[in-house]
Amino acid sequence: QVQLVESGGGLVQAGGSLRLSCATSGYIFSLTRMAWYRQAPGKQREFVADITRDNSTNYSGSVKGRFTISRDNAKNTLYLEMDSLKPEDTAVYYCVLLKAFGNDFWGQGTQVIVSS
Repeated sequence: QVQLVESGGGLVQAGGSLRLSCATSGYIFSLTRMAWYRQAPGKQREFVADITRDNSTNYSGSVKGRFTISRDNAKNTLYLEMDSLKPEDTAVYYCVLLKAFGNDFWGQGTQVIVSS
């Protein structure tokens, strides 16, 4: 089965940086379109960034210029480099495998807490 396992979350001071990783298995990773979503306490899940098989990327306006999504096909791993973190970035961050057909696959999430 498809498995997505996020890691790298934790506590960081405002202005700091953090890199999230998503280890994947059960799919041909190099052919996937992947995304990061996040959900803050009491709020709906929101789109953060996505990346295609050919490394085309998109970002939400709130993170553009601060976050960088990337992938390492040799390691079947998705990354999210987060710089200049703000308290409002506090959320559970989810790795998502976007399917052309059928349901997307979601990881369990990793907690990011940005303190002021």
